Amino acid sequence: MEELFIILQKRLAESLPELSKIDEDYGQLQALLNGEDMYPVTFPCALLGDISVKWNNTTPHAQQGVATITVRLAFDCYHDTHYGSGTEEKIRERLQLDNRLYKTLQGYRKDRDMGRLKRTNSVQYSLPGGVKVYETIFSFEIMDVSAVPGHP
Repeated sequence: MEELFIILQKRLAESLPELSKIDEDYGQLQALLNGEDMYPVTFPCALLGDISVKWNNTTPHAQQGVATITVRLAFDCYHDTHYGSGTEEKIRERLQLDNRLYKTLQGYRKDRDMGRLKRTNSVQYSLPGGVKVYETIFSFEIMDVSAVPGHP
């Protein structure tokens, strides 16, 4: 599990070079809600976080879980995109990048101890300062045998 963020960051960086920042989500977008002037991120960015796992014991020292991870794709929307503005295409560009992020992660599998990522939920919302967020939640199964005696 400890490698998951690094592996997903690398996968996104290789597939979506236009992202200016790919990071663990530790509340960077929260600064916008608090009215801070300086953004702790650059845009467009992808933030990965909010991992949740429901575990079941398979043996006394091994567990299998169903996990979710949230990926937030955020844009600074400084273009006026109303109909007739001449910049309506910016909406399409954001949606296309969101779809490419989905296709990059959908079905991805880190190793044999992890099931394939499957999108389970997606939502769009806006934050103060003209920031648009495309949030996608992926679920996957995971095995943890780290407590097995003799396991490295």
